[in-house]
Amino acid sequence: MARALSERTIALVKATVPALEAHGLDIVHEMYSRMFQNPEIRDLFNQSHQGDTGSQPRALTGAILAYAKNIENLGALAAAVERITQKHVGLQIHPEHYPHVAEALLGAIAHVLGDAATEEILNAWGEAYWFLANILITREAAIYEDLGASKGGWNGWRAFEVVEVRPESSVITSFILKPIDGGPVLRHRPGQYLTFWFDVPGHAPVKRNYSISCAPNDETYRITVKREAQGLASGWLHDNARPGMVLKVGAPAGDFFLSEEPQRPVVLLSGGVGLTPMVSMLEAIVARHPETEVHYVHGAHDAKTHAMGDYVRRLTAAHPRVRSTVFYEMIAANDAGNFDHQGVISGAWLSEHTPIQEADYYLCGPRPFLRALVLDLKTAGVSADRIHYEFFGPADGSLAA
Repeated sequence: MARALSERTIALVKATVPALEAHGLDIVHEMYSRMFQNPEIRDLFNQSHQGDTGSQPRALTGAILAYAKNIENLGALAAAVERITQKHVGLQIHPEHYPHVAEALLGAIAHVLGDAATEEILNAWGEAYWFLANILITREAAIYEDLGASKGGWNGWRAFEVVEVRPESSVITSFILKPIDGGPVLRHRPGQYLTFWFDVPGHAPVKRNYSISCAPNDETYRITVKREAQGLASGWLHDNARPGMVLKVGAPAGDFFLSEEPQRPVVLLSGGVGLTPMVSMLEAIVARHPETEVHYVHGAHDAKTHAMGDYVRRLTAAHPRVRSTVFYEMIAANDAGNFDHQGVISGAWLSEHTPIQEADYYLCGPRPFLRALVLDLKTAGVSADRIHYEFFGPADGSLAA
């Protein structure tokens, strides 16, 4: 167990909060600049989230500030710590990587704050960094051990063959993956993701997370990927992944997943390609918990971009406890039967058509979608412990995201 932080260290770190509020983003950019001088460390990161307009620097800035504000009450950060450790395991981050980050962070603080970064301040931040790092390392070691000991589990990068490519819409395609070693696969928790290492010609190794879009089984995984306009990985997958291609895959990870034994009605809310973990959850519920009341509510831009619509309709039609509702923002003359409502999902609609006072709500989609609906649900009286959500992009201050 890590030795408790001294009262002096806690006081010094909390005293830096105003400086972090004013200069935190500059510190993080400087930190990344220093780390990326080492190719081994640089290649751990999703480069699409970096840069002056990238989302990861802002997320890490927020996480560092939250740590400084709550350093004497880390219980308030427990959920964020679990998200970080899950992401680290997906990316195969190990104890030997942490000293590089410590050196870069302390160097960045000294560089940006100048004379204000006294030796005492830097020593306090060094102690605080390693206190948190040891918590992460301990939790990550437990996850690695569990993955290695579980049926179908593994550590490191495992080779999977693409055995089927299935177009789902004009912009979304599913890829069915099977391990080339012929062994079983770990039964994931519905909602979790896989981490991929892509060798894209002309680029450093590219690492991405994609939600698993099928129910747990012993043989294969399915990922369902949207081609993003500027997406290096998604574009490469759509253009190049064909049956027979071999991909490097990390074991399932993530802290967003369906309860193993649902005790209440379940509402699955998704926007766009955010349906991927929801379909995994839906398949798992109808297979293992057919008595559970389920509301599958999905919003798509239009019929062309709506993925898995026919499949979900067939699945829900065969199970009387499942109700499916689809919203389209734009409709065409021949769209009848593909959707139920024009517009976007709203809190008012959910209050009227779903069991708002008793259900568990699982949400996945773009930030604006989540921001609006999470607020609507809280306003409608849904307690925080019944609202579970995931969005695509860096959700926290992960070491490497």
